[in-house]
Amino acid sequence: MTNYIEAGARFSLDSPTLVPNSAGYLWNKHMMIHMNCQGYAVAQYMNPEPKKYAHNPNMAATSFMQPEQPYFAHHPGRFFYLRDDESGELFSAPFAPIKAELDSFEFQPGLSDIKWKIKHSDLELDMTLTLSPDLAAELWHVKVRNSDSQSRKVSLVPYFPVGYMSWMNMGAHFDDELNAVVCTSITPYQKLEDYAKNKHLKDITYLASDVKPTYFETSLPRFEGQGGLHNPTGLSDKRSLSDQPSHYEMPACIMQFELDLQPGDESEYNFVFGPALDKQEIAETLDLTLSDNKAHAAADYASYIESGKGVLNISTPDKIFDQFVNNWLPRQVFYHGDTHRLTTDPQTRNYLQDGMGMAYVNHEATKQVILTSLSQQKRDGEMPDGILLTPEATLKYINQIPHTDHSVWLTLILESYINESNDWAILDERLTWHDSDDKSTVLEHMNMAMRHMCGARDERGLPYIAQGDWCDPMNMVGPKGKGVSGWLTQALSFALQSWIRLSRDVNDANELDRFQHTVDELVVIADEYLWKGDWYARGITDDGVTFGVPEDKEGRIFLNTQSWAFLANMPNALQTERMLKAVDEQLDTPYGVMLCAPAFTAMREDVGRVTQKWPGSGENGSVYNHAAAFYAASMYHINQSDRAFSTLRKMLADPECESFVQRGQLPLYIPNYYRGAYYQYPDTAGRSSNLFNTGTGAWFYRLVIENLFGLKGCREGLVISPQLPTEWQKARVKREFRGAILDVEYQLVSDKTQACIEVDGVVLSSNLIEDIAAGKHYSVVVNYHNGG
Repeated sequence: MTNYIEAGARFSLDSPTLVPNSAGYLWNKHMMIHMNCQGYAVAQYMNPEPKKYAHNPNMAATSFMQPEQPYFAHHPGRFFYLRDDESGELFSAPFAPIKAELDSFEFQPGLSDIKWKIKHSDLELDMTLTLSPDLAAELWHVKVRNSDSQSRKVSLVPYFPVGYMSWMNMGAHFDDELNAVVCTSITPYQKLEDYAKNKHLKDITYLASDVKPTYFETSLPRFEGQGGLHNPTGLSDKRSLSDQPSHYEMPACIMQFELDLQPGDESEYNFVFGPALDKQEIAETLDLTLSDNKAHAAADYASYIESGKGVLNISTPDKIFDQFVNNWLPRQVFYHGDTHRLTTDPQTRNYLQDGMGMAYVNHEATKQVILTSLSQQKRDGEMPDGILLTPEATLKYINQIPHTDHSVWLTLILESYINESNDWAILDERLTWHDSDDKSTVLEHMNMAMRHMCGARDERGLPYIAQGDWCDPMNMVGPKGKGVSGWLTQALSFALQSWIRLSRDVNDANELDRFQHTVDELVVIADEYLWKGDWYARGITDDGVTFGVPEDKEGRIFLNTQSWAFLANMPNALQTERMLKAVDEQLDTPYGVMLCAPAFTAMREDVGRVTQKWPGSGENGSVYNHAAAFYAASMYHINQSDRAFSTLRKMLADPECESFVQRGQLPLYIPNYYRGAYYQYPDTAGRSSNLFNTGTGAWFYRLVIENLFGLKGCREGLVISPQLPTEWQKARVKREFRGAILDVEYQLVSDKTQACIEVDGVVLSSNLIEDIAAGKHYSVVVNYHNGG
């Protein structure tokens, strides 16, 4: 069976080769592991910067997960060999590295654990991976069962490669007191001052067990020998592992457990795998994660994941959509908002949008994001490119490149936070500035952010792009200080309109008039300089070349400048019709709506490195789901509910859809992209990046709550304005809101005069439920008409 099980809280994949790159992921605030169905893994932990504890078999640049992560024989993973000690027959679980055909395979990622159930040669192997809520340690449980009618002598051999730890110093040994293989290293350094800095680094990786192994191995070369991982020398000819340490050769954590199993017998093992500073830390971790404490750690982790369950439970005619929204969507939102993507300097736009999603999971966390961000704002209103989360953190990588869009996202997160919490007092909280100890209210910080964006425009009134806006790799449009962003023209208008609407009752009237004047200006400016043919252009380069226009052979049309024009109320009815037609014909695909088309196939030096990405990958014409979410938002904004829902629905890797295998991922998260260039490279179009780091989840969740089901908070209470797909006849929702629970039933009525909202049997005079009381349970019936 390949589908959701356990009411959607778990997925079951019954083949290791159907979607071989598919994976699940687990995390806490200290670590993350992306676990592939075949046993390959990408994991990292905070120390305090992100660091790996299982490495590639050669020196590799520091990086996080890569899109379309390639797997290979010696890729880091968590593998278990099973050998019949009488016949010498060998297979591996979950599947790699031997990749022998198995009698039965089930990969079952759940909300708080990942399981496999393997059957082969009358042996059953059940494996479970989970974490604790606050330790950088993988907790494994393995059970071997003899389902044969005869006794079996077998060896269970966990093989956890550690890889090339250090060119300077690496080795491994077995520690009898810890009952663990301990791999040691020293992070290489050259500068004298780095010696002191590196003392805190956890340069140890270990694998511990609650059962004494019969034998062990610490050297990958000695284990693999000349047989290769599919037939390692260390296990050939029925031999036993060497029980030898490893001296400056690639280490590995390998144990051998000899089992004599009668028919029906089972043997169980618990393992802990992770990084450590020293032996004492290993011992302390094992005390919390092995023996009786293992169950407590797993239960505590399940509780941690449950704390991010969100505020919505739905029942609709679309059961795949239900199971994703009820279980996996809030989980992805929670991961982003609670861990900040496991970085100490999240990009400002990511930090704010991830925080926006948390408003519907834990709005107190959202408040902290708002206050932390604004406290790092400059006195002139400019927001930084990244937000520093620890005293030692510095701006790194992309955060050293100037981008011009970061203030846009402030209005979105603040609106979501106030919608959910009704905490208008936040606007009166006083914060310092990055470059001044003066304290100003959040309201003033927001006004300054808007003023700064309004001022960062050229003589035409178009916002500068510098070395990027939302699109990071669009880095050569404006490095000379003249290039402008068509998208930011619209996003600025949207941000101003949102801020005017949100702060109307508390802000200075003259200030709001100035902002409204800019909004009015931007409509005219966009029409004059950006409207080209049947859509809005993407921008104008330093040399005055407008791009994203009908005359361009590549990058002719960009999705974002259509989506945000709708959000900013810019196009008239005729323009809207032409824009929608252009998107349908040039950007929409069975896998979603592409970011631009045709994708660039060669470098364009006045646009930037985005044009050097492979056509259809990343920002170069993929189905980039973050941008697709913007498009869905814009479709709800102009009352195109079917287009909006279709856009959201295409983001899911539906196991019941013929595109499932082509996408190559499970419906456990929305990936940052599916391959695009649909008309240029149709054979690879739709392939998932299998990368769950994306701002999409926050937008998707907000749209489902506030637009699809139309359950949006306001100062007075909850406004109900659903935009359900026209093919639905009914739906049910449980919405948690400001401490209350609302059971909402939607019923389609044929006559507009029958449309009404009932609360506890009383028909409302409007679509607003006022004075919602915490602790109260409301029964709501929404009789809606598709005509409005």
